[in-house]
Amino acid sequence: MKFAVLLALNFVAVIVSLTVGSAGYGVESLIAVLAGKASEVEKLVILDYRLPRLLVAMLVGASLAVSGTALQAIFRNPLAEPYILGVASGASLGAIVAVIFGLGILSRFVIAFFTSIAVIQLVLIIGSSKRFRDQSYAILLTGIAIASFLSGFNSLLIYLHSQSLHQVMFWLMGSFSNPIWEEIYFVIPIFVLCTSFLLLTSWNLNALLLGDEHARAVGLNVDRYRTQLIIASSLLTSSAVAMSGVIGFVGIIVPHTIRILLGEEHSRLLPATILFSTSFMPLVDVFARLWSGEIPIGAVTAMLGGPFFIYLLWRRL
Repeated sequence: MKFAVLLALNFVAVIVSLTVGSAGYGVESLIAVLAGKASEVEKLVILDYRLPRLLVAMLVGASLAVSGTALQAIFRNPLAEPYILGVASGASLGAIVAVIFGLGILSRFVIAFFTSIAVIQLVLIIGSSKRFRDQSYAILLTGIAIASFLSGFNSLLIYLHSQSLHQVMFWLMGSFSNPIWEEIYFVIPIFVLCTSFLLLTSWNLNALLLGDEHARAVGLNVDRYRTQLIIASSLLTSSAVAMSGVIGFVGIIVPHTIRILLGEEHSRLLPATILFSTSFMPLVDVFARLWSGEIPIGAVTAMLGGPFFIYLLWRRL
């Protein structure tokens, strides 16, 4: 029943996202497009702008939510979120560099993606060293340290090139504006591959939650699986940040909402998280773009996430 509600919510999100906007062109225009009787302007607005924007919102929402779910299991920390390992700071560095050199949107996406991957690779190399007794916490602390350094370096770049980085400032607060199909084509295989891996190994996530000793007792190679999880989560987060910038709290709000409804069993938690995120993020985007000038997506999720974060803390006291 709950999965049926989530599917219905996705249907509503798709219709609302394709029919609501400052330019008009509502349900009648969508019906005309589906019937093949739409004008060129209606096709342009719905198929070339709203549809790719909807898909980007769904991909970003699902990627961040699934990544957050996996990282919460890895670190056995209910407040772990997708950016905790420095992926966002790495992607932001790539985006800033791309704008400084006057590169286009697609180039910015590619550079942001690969700089974030380079950062997570550095985190894994340092944090997985045999000199650390607890590699989970070593990876976590390494990610926090590198993220802190890169955040400072990014701030310095913005200060030194402030006149040319107004585009980056909006991107850093999260935005689905100017979606392009090439980004979507690039991200879909990554999303399918990583989420399929997480769904197929959901039982292992349950074992990790009970501790490394328990996971080893049931035959799980904890170190190898942890590395695989971090790589999958980082790929999802990197692609999401490269497309939309930094959108906070999605990896906390969505998984914990589903946990409250369905519990901790990951074979149910993961698919439900995907379904909820693919409706949640487009609806947040609709709210953001209805304002004059469009407000950043990250501002909306932060306003939602702050109270939700406090609720989680209060609930666990």
